[in-house]
Formats: sequence, structure tokens, C-alpha cells
Amino acid sequence: MKKLHVFILKSYAGPLVMTFFIALFILVMQFLFQYVDEMVGKGLEMSVLAELMFYASVQMIPMALPLAILLSSLMTFGNMGENYELTAMKAAGISLQRIMKPLIILTVLISVGAFWFSNNMLPVANLKFYSLFWDVRMAKPELDIKEKIFYNGIDDFSIKIEKKDKNSNLLYDIMIYDHRDRLNRNSNVTLADSGMLKVSDNKHYMTLTLYNGKRYDEKVNETRGRLREREKQMFRIDKFSKQVAMIEMDGYNFSRSDENRFKSSYKMKNLKQLKADEDSLNLIKQKKIEGLKRQTEAFTFTKIRYTYRKKNDKELKVIDSISSSLSIDSIFNSMRHDRKVIVLEMAIRRAKENKQIIDNQLRGIEIDKKRIIRYEMEKHRKFTLSFACFIFFFIGAPLGAIIRKGGLGMPVVVSILFFIVYYIINTFGEKMAREGLWPVWEGMWLSSFVLLPIGIFLTYKSATDSTLLNADAYVIWFRKLFKHKKKDNGNKSSGAA
Repeated sequence: MKKLHVFILKSYAGPLVMTFFIALFILVMQFLFQYVDEMVGKGLEMSVLAELMFYASVQMIPMALPLAILLSSLMTFGNMGENYELTAMKAAGISLQRIMKPLIILTVLISVGAFWFSNNMLPVANLKFYSLFWDVRMAKPELDIKEKIFYNGIDDFSIKIEKKDKNSNLLYDIMIYDHRDRLNRNSNVTLADSGMLKVSDNKHYMTLTLYNGKRYDEKVNETRGRLREREKQMFRIDKFSKQVAMIEMDGYNFSRSDENRFKSSYKMKNLKQLKADEDSLNLIKQKKIEGLKRQTEAFTFTKIRYTYRKKNDKELKVIDSISSSLSIDSIFNSMRHDRKVIVLEMAIRRAKENKQIIDNQLRGIEIDKKRIIRYEMEKHRKFTLSFACFIFFFIGAPLGAIIRKGGLGMPVVVSILFFIVYYIINTFGEKMAREGLWPVWEGMWLSSFVLLPIGIFLTYKSATDSTLLNADAYVIWFRKLFKHKKKDNGNKSSGAA
């Protein structure tokens, strides 16, 4: 049996490694196609791009691993079924459960390793990836001034050129708008016959050298800021044969930011940290709820005091609406009409103020609730990855034994269909949990609850040598059905004669 187990493990290991890297490559390419605009044209070094791709690849492992297990198990048992190796094993008295035993143990170990990876490695990879990707997105693109098009890549400047010499880097017929004057953003214009643009090696500043040009500067009175008052304005024209300007370039050089600014996100935490933060958020939320309860009680049961004076009585008496036997309505009805209007206006204003205060506090509580849901979802996600690996094995292995087709043809099609179903169900469940419509555990485990019975059903059918997906069996069944119908029609026609 040991030689048989080694043979099965060797047959499974090759497709598993191959399909894992294929799935990982496809997912990384999808990420690259989605965010290629964020990385192109920024002068990033290859080491930065390689580091970003590495962390992106680590991030894709939770999606690539279950797909690889499904596809490789389907291919392995499909190949053994197609080559009649499964038939030989079963003829020797070896059941499907005993054939799958070494792979079940391996899948359990992979599931445990997947949980360890999600809890320990993935938070670190997420922290590295998001901090680096943020720096890449914040880096400004390199200067690429095109002919006859205004370039606005430099803050507070618009540059247009008519022609550019690629060999000498000379620019011709240059027009520059200086928008640093907030009162009149188009008051400073520079025209030049030619010029040259050079960026320093550290990309901290840019040197712009202009030749044979004019500079038009219109100063607007800062106290009024109106162009109509011409007597309070100054207009100036400067002619130059050569002019050199230094422009600071903030953000054009790629720089690494502090990773600690991203550590507070739930994606960068393990189970222990998620549990601690979730308890803290629950405590904060509970304190807000208790404070809101006390505040609403104070708003509702505030003592209403009414001061009145009886006729021919100089003594003032105060009526407390709660301690007194008089009702609020009787106090209100005893007032004059003008006093009633004042009281109603004050009550309405007070009610609106109280409602606004309560709404603001409810929004804060709702934000805390959504944050708690995010933390709960991340906790469950660390377990659902491991369980998905386990379920996909029990779908792929029996399905391969039933289909009995190896290679990358039929197994790839079936695997993609199952994975799409899993992804759709999982996305739907996460959305319902994120919006608070379902409990978090129901939304996160929905895909597992749906696919687990399918895996059990396929394993049972495979163990009992079912012809569930055998095309020949369906062809034979339809032939028998048509023959039976023809006999019935023949008997009816003979009886009528």
C-alpha cells in the first residue's frame, strides 16, 4: 500500500504545483491589467515593480490555492480513470476512500498551512503591498510634454509647445501660463521662440531655459480684485533673450512612506489583534449606546416648569409638570395665545436640535458597527480559505473519477465553472454580511454551506461507481426511451387495425 500511496502522491504533486502557478499567474496578470495605468510612465525602478508584483502575488494565494486544488485533483483522478488505473485498483479490492486517503491527509496539511499563512503571513504581505502601492499611486508621472497640447502635469503651470526636437531636446514656440496668482490665474503668460527643459537627477526641481521671448504680467489690485478697475491695475511686458527658471517638483520622485500609517487597517492584523480591536470597538460602541440612551431619556423626561400669578395675588407659584398633578395639556391650555405660539416655536426648535444631536450620534454608532463587521468578516475569512481547500478537493477528486478525462481540457472547464459558482456565492454572502443584512458568519460561510453537500454527493456517487457524468450512459438511456416509444406506437397502430 505504501508504494501505491507514493504513486498517487507523485501523480498529484505535479499537477498541483503546475496549476497553482498557472492560477497565480492569471490572477497577477488580472491585477496588472487593472492597475497598469497607475504604474506606467512614472519612472519606477525595476526593483520597485518586482517588489510590488511579489507582494501582489502573495495576496493572490488565497484565491489561487483552492482553484489549484480543485483543478489538480480533477486532473489526477481523471488521468487515472482515463488510463484504467482506478479500475485496476478497484478490481484489486481497494476502495476509493483508501485510494484518496494519502491525498486527504495532504489536503488537511495544506488546509492547516493555509490557515497559518492567512493568520501570520498574509497580514504582513498586505501591509507591505498597500503601503508600496500607495507610494506608487501618489508618485506623479514623468514629464511628457506633447506637441500642440497643453500639459498640466506641473502644479500651477500650463505649458504648450508647437514642436519638439527629439535629438537635441529643444522645444519651439513655447507658451507658459503661470497660475500661481489666485486672484487672476491667467494674468501671467510667457511666450518664447525656443527653450529647453531639464529635470535634476534627484527630481527635486526642474530647470527651464527660454530663449527670445516676452513675459506678460498683469497685476490685479488685491483689495478689490476686479479687472474692470483699470486705473488700479499694472500691466508689464518683459523682453528677454535668455531666461532661466527653477521650478520645484514635489511628488515626482518616488519615496517610501512609513508603513505604520497603514497598520490600523483590519487587513494587516492576525486573529489575536482582530479579536482585541473588535472588543475595543464593541466597548466604545456600547458606551455610545448607553450615552445616547441617557441623553434621549433626558430629552424626553425633562421637567417642564411653568410660572404663573393668580389674580390679585402677588405670590409667584411654580408648577412642575412631573411632580404636580396637573397635566402638560392643562398647563398649555391655561396660557395666552401669544404665549402658546412662543412655547410651540421653542418646542419645535428644541425637538429639531435634539433630533440632530441624536442623528449625529446614531451615525457614529453605525460607523462603529460597520467597522466591527469588517473585523468579524476578516476573522472568518482566515478559516474559510482553509475550508475551501478541503471542500474543493472533495469536489475535484470524485468528479475526476466520474468524468475519467485527464489533461487540461475537460478538467479546466469544469474547474472554472465550479470556481465561478463559488466566487459568485462568496461575493454575494460577503455583500449581505457587509451591509448588515445577514449575520457575519452566515454570509462568510454561505459558499461553504452550498458546496459542501455537492462534495459529499459527488464523493458518494464516485464511491458507488455512478454513471452520473458518463455521456455513454445517457446515450444508452435515450436510445432505450425512443425504442420503448416506438414499440408503444406500433402496438397502438396494430390494435387500431
